[in-house]
Amino acid sequence: MKLICYKRCTTCKGVEKMLEEKNISYDYRDIKEENPNASELKQWHEKTQLPIKRFFNTSGKIYRENNIKDKLPEMTNEEAYDLLSTDGMLVKRPILFTDDGEIFVGPDVKKYVESL
Repeated sequence: MKLICYKRCTTCKGVEKMLEEKNISYDYRDIKEENPNASELKQWHEKTQLPIKRFFNTSGKIYRENNIKDKLPEMTNEEAYDLLSTDGMLVKRPILFTDDGEIFVGPDVKKYVESL
């Protein structure tokens, strides 16, 4: 498994704790240090078939300050990928990649880990 998180995010910390309690090993990627690029985001979006908005950290400071809520409906997916790739704090987390190729984003990660 691979887990993309932000070390100060309480949701991420909770997921990490659950994985450790279940003795599930995972690779960790800090989203602030290694932000996903536009190509990765496109792949994940297409694979999950989630609305692009689900990849945005809608409660984050950058999202709110830049009024992305109002801009997002007019953006193409390519513009959204480019914007998301500019700052890891814009990207919804955690993101979990299972060994069998599934991708979970945000609160779906916790639900998935609880089901294991």
